[in-house]
Amino acid sequence: MLSRAIEDLKDFASRESLYEKKILLMFSGGKDSSLALYLLKKAGLDVSAITFIHRWSWREPLPRMLKFTSSLEVEHYLVDITESLLRNSVGRKGPICIHCKKVMLKNAYWFARANGFDIIAKGDNANDKIKGALLDQWKGDHRLSTIPRIGIPILRPLINYIAEEVEALAKEANIKVFRMYEYGRRRQWREGCPLQYIDKEQIIKEEYFDLAYEANYEISKIARKHKVRMSVIVPSFMVMCHGCNEKVLKEAEAALENIKRRFANASSGKN
Repeated sequence: MLSRAIEDLKDFASRESLYEKKILLMFSGGKDSSLALYLLKKAGLDVSAITFIHRWSWREPLPRMLKFTSSLEVEHYLVDITESLLRNSVGRKGPICIHCKKVMLKNAYWFARANGFDIIAKGDNANDKIKGALLDQWKGDHRLSTIPRIGIPILRPLINYIAEEVEALAKEANIKVFRMYEYGRRRQWREGCPLQYIDKEQIIKEEYFDLAYEANYEISKIARKHKVRMSVIVPSFMVMCHGCNEKVLKEAEAALENIKRRFANASSGKN
């Protein structure tokens, strides 16, 4: 299956003259973007990776990400978007991921333009919402489009593969991603960063950023120890878990107690 996927991408790249282009892939270190990068590189395309980080990004996955891009001999850029993320999200209604994705895409565009890249690539698959937009708005091959219209073409090498096929391809390519054992999103266990656990109904406050990181880091240590998927929504401190028993949940509640108390004191103006 993997060799067929690579050959199919080679044929597509030849038809679209992609071998004459410089490609910048938005690389999160997750399974989808890792597989997209792997396929593009194995197809012989001129691809580099860009990873956006901020003050609250998980630090643990980064060494494995750097090792992966190094093993593929892919140039890998790290860009800090902390200030831009704060500027474009604080005071607005959640979910914060919507604001963050806009910030990352805008920064990817300007980075690509400033550094001679012709195309931005992403790891979207057929289960992602963008597939519906492409079906409605794009008449050509969905792998290369100008959706969204940001001024540069977007390449999505996985867009015709459903999540189960992506899983199988990643397994065949021996792609292993670092897990923080977040509760995650969707059946394919997509992790992101702790900020996604800021309550989407809340008006975003800067203090929630530190709170989301600290609370979810403590929860992650417990989740990794017990090999369960667990995260905590802030500021409500609602614990979400796949596979937790009563003992694990009690351990999680105990770990959050001091954080809850400090947050309550800060909110009420106490020291």
